[in-house]
This record gives sequence, structure tokens and C-alpha cells, in this order.
Amino acid sequence: MRIAVLALDQTQSLDVLGPVEVFDAASGLRPGAYEVEVVTPGGGDVALSNGLRLSAAPLPSRRRALDTLIVAGGSGARHAGPEDEAVRWLRAAAPRTRRVASVCTGAFALATAGLLDGRRATTHWAWCDKLASEHDVDVDPEPIFVSDGGVWTSAGVTAGMDLALALVEEDLGRDVALEVARWLVLFLKRPGGQAQFSAGLAAQAAARRPLRELQGWMAGHLDEDLSVSALARRAAFSERHFARAFRAEVGMTPAAYVEALRVERARALLQDGATVEAAARAAGFAGAEVLRRAFHRRLGVGPSAYRERFRSAAA
Repeated sequence: MRIAVLALDQTQSLDVLGPVEVFDAASGLRPGAYEVEVVTPGGGDVALSNGLRLSAAPLPSRRRALDTLIVAGGSGARHAGPEDEAVRWLRAAAPRTRRVASVCTGAFALATAGLLDGRRATTHWAWCDKLASEHDVDVDPEPIFVSDGGVWTSAGVTAGMDLALALVEEDLGRDVALEVARWLVLFLKRPGGQAQFSAGLAAQAAARRPLRELQGWMAGHLDEDLSVSALARRAAFSERHFARAFRAEVGMTPAAYVEALRVERARALLQDGATVEAAARAAGFAGAEVLRRAFHRRLGVGPSAYRERFRSAAA
């Protein structure tokens, strides 16, 4: 399967090299599965946003069939005009390509080429509003990646590796994709519908080390007693001082932070097909009804409807 990764000036290095490493690892497990080439108009060096330079091949002939075409993000992709060579090449190459994809703000180049017209898509959270305002695209700011009719788009930077893993899974099966994730020492092969922001990323990291360490511990012990009194004891604070310090340094109350972590964990379990009751238990909720209330409060939808959404998407 021939894959071309389009890199324009000021692209983000991980947008290019993250997916390349995923396909290379898959080819190590299934020799000859992929042939990957980084391309740019005219060929030669591409200036990366971090100051380094990357050597790239010229754009392939429009008559040369590709299996997958991926556009990396960066200011070059964001500012590419309809008559730029790269955009004209995208328009011509896409109809003869099985899959077209973008990483991060590479979605702007796809949109400028008309390849996202009327489609659902995503990009880096910071650029979602701009993409939606400038193009006829149904922009979903939340998912890690989106697939709509053979056109794939992903969130920013490392999400390109999640996208590439999903493409590998589609091509070579789940076992190979999981083994690639293991070889690359990725913590988890994330599903596309997982939020761009985890609860831990959305909150601030506490300034004081005991509270920072407590934040890390909480994420792995969601089914334990995470009441204010229990957490205060673990951090060696008085309850009153702990509640005050946690809110000041993390930006939310301990109870709100715990609920956010538990909802995030329940979401992941529901996406994997767990029942509402099982997800509630594993995430540390007192019961399915408590989980339902938390879901409605935070997501505006019940856990059963959320689970069905992913079953429908899988089907």
C-alpha cells in the first residue's frame, strides 16, 4: 500500500513523522505492507515549525495511483490557497486514492481542495472554530479522529499516530495495530471518539508536589474511596486546608475533579461495549443512576445513548 504524506513549509514534525513511524512499525510486523513517502511541491527540504528541515520527494505524478494520502498540519497547510500547486495536486490525486486523511490543521488544505465539503471532520481544538467559519465542513471539536466516507481527519500532533493506528487496524487487523502501539510504547490505542482533552489535561496540575502526586494516584484508583476526607488524609492535609488548596491549584473542587475522571473512565468503558452498570462499577460510581446523572450533567446525554452512538458508529 503506497502512502504519500504531504508536508508543506512550517509543518509540525510530529504530524509527519508520527504516522510515518506507525506505518514503518506495521511494515516491520507485516513485511512489505506499506511503502511510505514524504512529498512536497518541487521536492527538496521542508522547513519544520521547530526549526529543523526534512528532505522530501516531489509530488507524485497524478497518474501514479496511491492507496492513502495524508496531509500534515502547519501554517503552510492552513494558508494554502485554491490555486497553490499542493492544493491542485490534492484535488487531482484524491479521486484516484482509496483514502485521504489529514493530521491537525492539514484539514484546512483538504477543505480548500473541496475534499471536506459537507463532511464531518475534526482538527486541533484551537483551530476548530476557524475551520468551521471558513469552509463548508461539519466540524466536531471533540474527537481524536473522524472518518467520513473514506476521508479521515485527526486532532493535533500526537493524534496523527492514533489516526495512523486506526488505518493500520483497518488494513491489517486489530492485533497488528495493538502490537504496533506496544512497539512504540504508546500508553493506549485510543478510539477515535475519545475526547481531545482528558480530564487530567483539562485541569491544571497542582503546584505543590503532594497534590500533584495525588492527582496521578487518583486516576488509577477510581474505584476506591475518593472522598475529601480520604484524599486529605492521603495528602497529609487537614480537610479544610486540602479542599481550599486543591481548588486553588487545580481549578476545580476535589469532588468535581473526581467526577470528571470517573466520567472519562466510564466513557472509555462504554465505547468498548461495557454495560452501563459495569462501567459505573469500574469507574467508581455508587451505581448506574449516579453515573447517569453525572453523564447528563457533563455531557448532556445519558450513558445508554452514548454507548449506542459508538455501537452505531462501529456498525
